Amino acid sequence: MENKDSLFTVEGMTDEELFSLVDHNSLDSEKITAPRYSYWRSVFRVFFKKKINIVILAVLAFVILFAYIYPSLISYDRFGNLMDASAKHLKPGAAIKKFGFSIHWILGTGASGQSTFDAIWTGSRISISLAFICAAINMTIGVLVGAIWGFSKKIDMIMMEVYNIVGNIPMILLISVLVLIFSPSFGSMVFALTCTGWLFIAYFIRTQVIIIRDREYNLASRCLGTPLTRIATKNILPFMTSVIVTLLAVEIPSYIGYEVFLAYIGMGMSDMSLGRLIYEAESAMVTPGWQFEFWSPVVIASIITVALYVTGQNLGDASDPRTHM
Repeated sequence: MENKDSLFTVEGMTDEELFSLVDHNSLDSEKITAPRYSYWRSVFRVFFKKKINIVILAVLAFVILFAYIYPSLISYDRFGNLMDASAKHLKPGAAIKKFGFSIHWILGTGASGQSTFDAIWTGSRISISLAFICAAINMTIGVLVGAIWGFSKKIDMIMMEVYNIVGNIPMILLISVLVLIFSPSFGSMVFALTCTGWLFIAYFIRTQVIIIRDREYNLASRCLGTPLTRIATKNILPFMTSVIVTLLAVEIPSYIGYEVFLAYIGMGMSDMSLGRLIYEAESAMVTPGWQFEFWSPVVIASIITVALYVTGQNLGDASDPRTHM
């Protein structure tokens, strides 16, 4: 009968060769082998996972770059063909036949004989700049004030009274009055949109801060004597990144909408923005053969606002850590 011990031996090898002691290192045992986590890398990974986001972002990048680069490469003269009656209100085909094939005439001409294509992109640069500047001012002030507002009960009492007074005034009415008081220029439009615009953002942030201000790590920071501003900027605002990005996605297109609406009712700025173009081409909307003058800036304004909104919303969703799993 075969010896069972022979099943557990290897011919020609000693016990020292078969077995060896494993060293135990207490420091190595504390190391975590999980992959390193990067917040923003995870945000962009989730964002670019959807192909539609890449397409929309490419369209948005092209529109913004074209709006800033193209006007700087041309010498746009709004009244260059004012004295030529045959150059006014031309369809694209008629404009190309008169002036020759060029990118300037692919959308026809306007009431002054100017290139509709050149006018649209010149106006787009003004409208986009207005939206970005207003968003930067309102979001910076609104987020910082809202964070402190929601964390300090003394400031909350004062700011709530201010909000109850200003918040009951229709926003469009307040902007209209401010534009009428000052000259209708780019600077006055920025002032009108940012004078109280940050207050509504601050109130929204204040509401979000109240939800998380009494969590354990914030209470611990207060007990340790951490300054209020540091708690707001270090403990609260980073936690609200996705909320802030989503709010920004709504704010930027809204400023273009305000500008277009005010210009459409005759209260916009004097600069040739998208809103001003739509306002001046209002009569062309119902005139046969002149529709290109009206619908061209409307389409470009719609593309810009929709692309900004969708990109911001999807980026806000990707900023939520719960989507990084």
